[in-house]
This record gives sequence, C-alpha cells and structure tokens, in this order.
Amino acid sequence: MRLPLWFVPSAAALSLALSVGGALAQSADELAKKLSNPVANLISVPLQLNYNSGYGSGDANQTTLNIQPVIPISIGENWNLISRTILPVVSQDGFLPDGDSQLGFGNTTQSFFFSPKKPTKGGLIWGVGPVLSIPTATDGIAANQWGAGITGVALVQKGQWTVGVLANHLWSVTGDDRFGSYSNTYFQPFLSYTTKKATSFAINTETNYNWKTEEASVPINMTVGQIVKIGGKPVQITAGARYWADNPEGGAEGWGGRLVVTYLFPKKG
Repeated sequence: MRLPLWFVPSAAALSLALSVGGALAQSADELAKKLSNPVANLISVPLQLNYNSGYGSGDANQTTLNIQPVIPISIGENWNLISRTILPVVSQDGFLPDGDSQLGFGNTTQSFFFSPKKPTKGGLIWGVGPVLSIPTATDGIAANQWGAGITGVALVQKGQWTVGVLANHLWSVTGDDRFGSYSNTYFQPFLSYTTKKATSFAINTETNYNWKTEEASVPINMTVGQIVKIGGKPVQITAGARYWADNPEGGAEGWGGRLVVTYLFPKKG
C-alpha cells in the first residue's frame, strides 16, 4: 500500500487531536454526533481530501479536495431546509494519452433536504428533496453537463451510535454528443460511534451505480475523527483509509486515503 505524502502529516495531526480532546467542553461530543447526522441543525464546512490510485493501466492517480458547506435554514416551526454542496477540486496524473497532469474543478453536486426539526416518536431522523449536478467541470476533468434528480437520508441515533443511509439518483437533463446521457445512483450506508471525549469512529460505503453501463464503484471508508479547538473555535479533524471493493475496468484499485478538516459554527446559547 503506497499513500501520498499528505497522508503522513494527517496521521500526526489526528494523534495531536486525540491527545487534546479531553480539554474540550462537554458539548463537544454532541457536536461530533451532529456531524454524523447529514441533516443536523448545524452549519459546517468540511474540507475533504481524498487520494486514489490504480486508474487506467494502474499508473494513474487522483487527489480530490471536496469543499462541502452544509447550511440549515429554518422554514417554519417544524421544518428545516438543509443545503449540502459538494465542489470538487481535482488534481490527477496519467489520465491523458500524453501523460500530462490535470488540475481543475469537477461538477458541483447541490442537494436540498426538507427535514423535520424533531425526530419521529421512534427516533427516526429523515430528509428528502431535489439534487442537481451543476456543470462546473474544467480541463476535461468530468462530463460537463447538467443533471437533476432526488435525494434522501434516514438515520437513527441511539446513545453514542449513529446508523443510517444517504442516497440520490441523478439523470442527465442536457444532451451533448461528447458525453451522452447518464442515469446514476449514489448509495451511502453509514455507521459511527462517538465517545464522550468527542472521538468518532466511522465506516461507510459510497457506492455509485451506472444504470447505462450496469457497472458499480464501491469504496469502503474507515475513519477516526476528533473535535478540537483551534483559535477557540471547534474543528473536527478526521483521517482514514479507503479500500476499493469493486470498480469498472480502468477505475481506482487497492487502497486510498482520506483527510477531512471540518469547521463548525454552532449556534450560541
């Protein structure tokens, strides 16, 4: 297993975070549990860095920084509208025939979840709404076309545990002979455990299924996160590894890495 240089300092950063975690206020574990809930009433800005390799003939690699602001908006006494944006910044090598590197944006995924402010009597937390794929791709990073569909999330939080699933389906809505049409399903079951010291252990898969080609990519992510205070503000630092259990021919293979820095903006009072 060969990981990029950024993964080494990420492990050191996580060790530091774990060592100072006990100094945080008692509400830190509640913030950590909210981060396990995709429709929590909490403004956050995760910066998620992913590294994958083994593309093409096995020599190509890709590093992606996902900028992922989450903004809840109250739309009444009982409902929130949760805006979740994912803007990828992609650096990759070995994808072009001449071997040149590429650096640019991928397509932006914009989701909106209409979610009740309180769980059901059985403890179910849920949200549903539209999702858009916005053509922001540059430098041939991705098929630059519009997509639209539906997204949803459902989860239960009991004690320190969170278990749930997030999914969406996107159809292409603009025709382009260069890219063709697509019909893709994203399916993410997740499980996490948060300790009283705001350490979160999580595992999930982020399956993408292409209904046109009938092929799936299935990365399994295993991470450990810790909430710390930087400049008096809560920040979660997360690091982990991913294993590609399945992929179309020419897709990523073997192991990859993940580092996430999430800035939190909890409400006062």
